[in-house]
Amino acid sequence: MTGDQRAFGQLVEPYRRELIAHAYRLVGSSADAEDVYQEAMLAAWRGRGTLRDPRALRSWLHTVTTRAGLRFVEKRGPRLPSWDEGGPHDPTKPLDPPADGPWVEPFQDPDPAHVVERWERLELAWIAALQTLPPLQRAAILLKDVLGYSSVEIAGMLETSPAAVNSALQRGRDTLSSTPSEESLQTVGTGSVKEADRQAAERFARAFAASDIDAIVELLNADVRFTMPPLPAWFKGIDDVRVFLELRVFATPWQMIPLGDVNGYPAYLGMQWQHDAFRPGAVIIIHTFNGTVRWIATFVEPALVEQWAARVQ
Repeated sequence: MTGDQRAFGQLVEPYRRELIAHAYRLVGSSADAEDVYQEAMLAAWRGRGTLRDPRALRSWLHTVTTRAGLRFVEKRGPRLPSWDEGGPHDPTKPLDPPADGPWVEPFQDPDPAHVVERWERLELAWIAALQTLPPLQRAAILLKDVLGYSSVEIAGMLETSPAAVNSALQRGRDTLSSTPSEESLQTVGTGSVKEADRQAAERFARAFAASDIDAIVELLNADVRFTMPPLPAWFKGIDDVRVFLELRVFATPWQMIPLGDVNGYPAYLGMQWQHDAFRPGAVIIIHTFNGTVRWIATFVEPALVEQWAARVQ
């Protein structure tokens, strides 16, 4: 690496986490977001001569990252939440094998010590809803409603007109506000989890580790959802979630290791008893609201679980 490259790296490093979070919102996966970020920084290095005003560095980096993200989305397509793949599964029937999806995944913060601010909007349900929007609408909403750019600025970033940006914003917002499958899960500007909800998540984790199904059921919202990509099956409602936990999940013991907040909610590394030892088995994000658990967002893809396990070892 040359001295100029090192200097450039030091110049953009303060924005790294912000840019990766922006890329994540665009593509719905931390691994993909990292790829987008690397592509964007390569493009930024090659095009550094186009940055005329150093005071515009942040918006220039957002422009480069947005364009890289849109190129990625055009090639890869949207990531999905489990409920967009099909209806709830019968908990008494065999599970289908893992499916490619591709699925919305949790955000692996490059700076785990970072405190998530209200404006960051990293809630899984909102990220999943964003993925249903056409790329231009998705980018416009993120640049306007999350990052605070004006329609004129966004038009320059996306190489379109302010009128086209405003039209994309209106259509995207209308779609997000009328998406019934997400309505009961989204929270707007919640900031940090309330203490009562955090305590409910902790009680859930303790009950899960104890395989205490009755204690778990007491915490569940009537319309609770249990998802577990890359397995396409998901469950809705207290009765079906209870049956699945009893028949499948608690067939083996579990331990729960706190991961801190992930996508704005308390998360745990689920350690499953396998071959005479507890081994990483799932990343579990516990969505609570008004003291009840309304979404048990469980991720069981082995490579993803191992990445999270490496953070606590």
